Amino acid sequence: MKKNLLIPMLLASFIIFSQEKMMTKSGTIIFDASFPSFDEVKGTNSNVTFVLNPATGEIASLAIMKGFHFKIALMEEHFNESYMETDQYPKAIFRGQIEGFDASRLTEDFKDYIIKGKLELHGKIKDISANAKIRKIGPRITVLSNFSVSTSDFSVAVPSLIKYKLASEVNIKLNAVLMREWN
Repeated sequence: MKKNLLIPMLLASFIIFSQEKMMTKSGTIIFDASFPSFDEVKGTNSNVTFVLNPATGEIASLAIMKGFHFKIALMEEHFNESYMETDQYPKAIFRGQIEGFDASRLTEDFKDYIIKGKLELHGKIKDISANAKIRKIGPRITVLSNFSVSTSDFSVAVPSLIKYKLASEVNIKLNAVLMREWN
C-alpha cells in the first residue's frame, strides 16, 4: 500500500518541481521618446512583474501604465491622459519565448539571446523581437533588453503641435532580476 502511494507522490513532486517559475515584481522598464535638444521625455516604472519558466524559456511581463513616472509632472499627466489613455488601457502585457534558452548553460557572464513574443499595449497586439542579455548569479537570473516600438503600431496619437518634440520610435529598456517563486 505504501509503495502504491509513494510512486504517485514522487511523480507529482517531479511535475511540480519542473514547473517552478522564477519571478520578480520589481523589474524596471524605461520608456524614452526623447528628441535631442528638447525636454527629456522619459518615464520609469520600477514595479513591473516578470515571470520566467526556466524549463521552457517562456517569459511574460505585466506593467501597470500609471506606474511610469517622469521628471516633469505635466509629462506624466499627458502620458496617462492624452497618449496612453491609462484609464482605458491600464496595462502593458508581454508574452514570449527566449529562443534557444537553456537555464543550465547560464553563467555569470551575459549571453546574447533573442526574445520573440506579443506585446499588448494601448488596445493593440504586435509581434516583438528583441535582443536580450541574460546571466545567472547564484539563484538569480538577470534579463536585460533594449528595443524600439513605433507609436503608430499601437495607435498612440501624438498631436501635430508637439510631434517634433516626441520621437515616433520609442526606446524601451528593461531590467529584471528573477528568483524562484516560493509559495
